[in-house]
Amino acid sequence: MKVKVQSLDGKAVTGKDADIELKDEIFGLEARPDILHRVVTWQLANRRAMARAARERSDVARTGKKFGKQKGGGTARHGNRRAPIFVGGGKAHGPRARLFSQSLNKKVRALGLKTALSVKAAEGKIIVLKDFDIKDAKTSAMKVSLDKLGVTGALFMDAGKAEAFTKAVRNLPRMNVMPTAGANVYDILNHDTLVLTKAAVETLEARFNG
Repeated sequence: MKVKVQSLDGKAVTGKDADIELKDEIFGLEARPDILHRVVTWQLANRRAMARAARERSDVARTGKKFGKQKGGGTARHGNRRAPIFVGGGKAHGPRARLFSQSLNKKVRALGLKTALSVKAAEGKIIVLKDFDIKDAKTSAMKVSLDKLGVTGALFMDAGKAEAFTKAVRNLPRMNVMPTAGANVYDILNHDTLVLTKAAVETLEARFNG
């Protein structure tokens, strides 16, 4: 699949860098909603923090001595101060420590990422730029450039950090910048457009070929 390489000002690049070939084994797979669902579920489950356990009767450090008579006190019969009815006692039926992380086969994760890239390519939602090099990290100037490209909400990926570009983009709504090392299914699907540099395309292809 051939894609026109553009520059940040919205103009097509001329010469030998005018086109880039996106490999069909990475950007041309058929849509697999079942694989995408499995990978996104795995991602979101692993983002959840561990549930913290509450202290129950056996976990509270209070005396176990019986503090009142069995009869004649006019109140209920309690064995010790650890009972949930008392202030400082253990919690009745409190939450238990729980891990929500899941495991997923490495091949399924790789297939999910390739499928997400293929879905964006099939929808025509992939833009390839020559690079993210800019002179000044100005958000106003960046908004003008992105308007020329027709980008209203996008995930930008480069092989490096692109610090100046990141500073210019980060205050714009629905815009996020990520290195290719962090490429994942959820963020790709969660953005309307995927904007890649030539270096990012090469890095992604090398990642799967390796």
